[in-house]
Amino acid sequence: MGLNFLETLGVTRYFNNGEYAAVVGGELNLAGEGEAFTGISPIDGGATGAFRYASGAQLEAAVQQAEAAFKTWRSVPAPKRGEFVRIVGELVRQYKTELAQVITLEAGKIFPEALGEVQEWIDVCDFAVGLSRQLHGLTIVSERPGHRMMEQWHPLGPVAVISAFNFPMAVWSWNAMLGLVCGDSIVWKTSEKTPLCGLAIQAIIDKALERVPEAPAGICSVLIGDREIGKAMSADKRFPLVSATGSTAMGRSVGEIVGARLGRSLLELGGNNAMIVSETADLELALRAIVFAAVGTAGQRCTSLRRVIAQQQVVGQLLEKLPKSYSSLPIGDPRTEGTLVGPLVDEASFKRMQAALSAAREQGGEVIFGGERIVDGMPANGFYVRPAIVLIRHDAPIVHEETFAPILYVMTYNTLDEAIEIQNEVPQGLSSAIFTESLREAERFLSPAGSDCGIANVNIGTSGAEIGGAFGGEKETGGGRESGSDAWKNYMRRTTNTINYGGELPLAQGIVFE
Repeated sequence: MGLNFLETLGVTRYFNNGEYAAVVGGELNLAGEGEAFTGISPIDGGATGAFRYASGAQLEAAVQQAEAAFKTWRSVPAPKRGEFVRIVGELVRQYKTELAQVITLEAGKIFPEALGEVQEWIDVCDFAVGLSRQLHGLTIVSERPGHRMMEQWHPLGPVAVISAFNFPMAVWSWNAMLGLVCGDSIVWKTSEKTPLCGLAIQAIIDKALERVPEAPAGICSVLIGDREIGKAMSADKRFPLVSATGSTAMGRSVGEIVGARLGRSLLELGGNNAMIVSETADLELALRAIVFAAVGTAGQRCTSLRRVIAQQQVVGQLLEKLPKSYSSLPIGDPRTEGTLVGPLVDEASFKRMQAALSAAREQGGEVIFGGERIVDGMPANGFYVRPAIVLIRHDAPIVHEETFAPILYVMTYNTLDEAIEIQNEVPQGLSSAIFTESLREAERFLSPAGSDCGIANVNIGTSGAEIGGAFGGEKETGGGRESGSDAWKNYMRRTTNTINYGGELPLAQGIVFE
């Protein structure tokens, strides 16, 4: 597997004595002091490089550097901070192909999806640049004569970012690009499954730093760390905000640790996303949306479609059409043009998929298509699977769990109220959709009595969100919001100011104290 794109990006500068550095950013380019491991590509099980985890002492060095950088960066005018992010965006455009190649290598995404993820980073840069001139507060009428109140938003501090393998660049960019224009410094623990993606991002940041003298060298750093480093970051009081993306179990651990020190956590966790298909739906449109949402990224998106809730009158048609669509999907090497489904990220993911299918059968479900590993014609040692379709009742316990694999559970309903109840009965609350031609059904779905998810769509699927809207969900999805809208407020602290420009000192609430 040729890796010339790593040299083009400048990632090879972090390679010394046979291993990639574990901590990179600013003045830090440190070889790891923790356990050694070999990076593995899900494409064919081949080695991507030798790595070693960062140690606690190396995390300490990164935090100290981030603290020092923040003290400079917070006083740089926000439009100047935006100029740095603008240059980052220019560089990402320049190296878009190479960055996508790193994503495909480590996450196993088909190349068009990898390009789309890099485009998401570019789009977030554009959003953040505009935001840098719009970090606004409020002016509030005071009840006291000769007084004025206002709110200001100030930089928060060093921000810890912990992310998952499936969107190794996009999720970081949601946090880092907004955090940077808000005046924060960023310390990021990339997934141990995608260390080269972390180093590729840092290579872009380093190139941008060369062009912006106002930017302190330590405003961004990346650590290749294990679970213990993540816990240490969560416990460190010098991080006023910890943004964590991953499983519900991981998020619960982070939330408990950060909450114990009364810090802030921004959690974007698991999804168990459903699509309601009404008898009025355009079934061809719904079918296309189901297939992309359920099998894109081999079902390894937090917004992947896990459940189809079909009205009794149309479920037969769907069950006739879906297997035909699934059987035509090109599965294979994600670097090959025309491939639509690449590999699962590793053997553990394959085993979890098989365990979920076994549980579904034990709980009365019928696997009507797929689920098996494909070996013939596939790259050696990759875990390529045929996406599965399972007909099952809505209250089967396995349906209420998130399995990070291409398993689609199909169930039925009679009334819309029943469908919404089925959709909302799972503990996760990330993304949801309804396909209907009825205005009343669509509005009911979007109403306070409808979907309880952070994302609710009409006549589009559950995955593929745009960066302009805040991204995240409710319940066990964590409640955090990243990317667009007013998500920038997560990365700042609010202060309420009262200014007395009169000659008297009246008290609020009419209190007299004389």
